[in-house]
This record gives sequence, structure tokens and C-alpha cells, in this order.
Amino acid sequence: MTQITRYDPLALLEQFQNEVNRLFESRLGRLGDENTRVVTADWIPPVDIREEEDRFVLLADIPGVDPKDIEITMEDGVLSIRGERRIEDDGRFKRVERPRGTFYRRFSLPDTADPEGIRARGQNGVLEITIPKAQKAQPRRITVES
Repeated sequence: MTQITRYDPLALLEQFQNEVNRLFESRLGRLGDENTRVVTADWIPPVDIREEEDRFVLLADIPGVDPKDIEITMEDGVLSIRGERRIEDDGRFKRVERPRGTFYRRFSLPDTADPEGIRARGQNGVLEITIPKAQKAQPRRITVES
């Protein structure tokens, strides 16, 4: 039986870019002290970050990852997302393109972020993390008495 595979040169370019990124991240992870090392991962989920008036919203594409396999931590102003996509391989796959294994992302939070109010939820393969902004002290006008 002949299988027809559609040729997509952009997919090959994207795969090459992902491999180069993984190579650089693993090399950078070997530099510096223990606190600055990048943890290597099998794949890197794409992330969008949006800033709103009162919060930051981080959206990560992680389809097929069980929420119980995701760990989100916040330490020293750095938000870390770690998890694993498990795919049972019974040896019958003819082609495997979806990444599997562990993933890891880190994000430095701005000083305006309120780490105590961080919330996360998953829906339709998208992890949404909301990070509220800390309340700013309002400027106060001080009158000079004569």
C-alpha cells in the first residue's frame, strides 16, 4: 500500500529552526552556575504573552498534556512551567511528528507582577496563566503650609 505524503517545505524549515533552538538552549544550559542554567527539555511549547490593564496573560499550547502532569512554580521573580506529554508508542506509527516527553519554560516577571495572585487553568489544549499586576501606590499631592 502506497502512502501519499504532502510536501511542505515550510514545515521542514520550522523543524530545522526548532532543532537549532533546542541545540542553543542545551548549550546555554551548560554555561554559568547552577542557578542560571537552562533545564533541557524534549520540546518547547509555543507561548503568547499579553499585557492587559490589570494583568498579564500567558497562553501556552500544550495539547494532549494532562493537567496533573504540569507543574507551575514562581521563585525569585521567575515563573517556571514544567510538564510532560506522554504518548503510548505501540510500534505501529508510520510517522511521528508531534513532540513528546518533557517540556520546560521560564519567564522573568516584571516588578509590577503580583506573585500571590497567579492563577492557571487549562482548556482545549491551551494553558492560561493569569498574573495580576500589583496595586500601585497612588501619587499624593502634599500642600505646603505657610
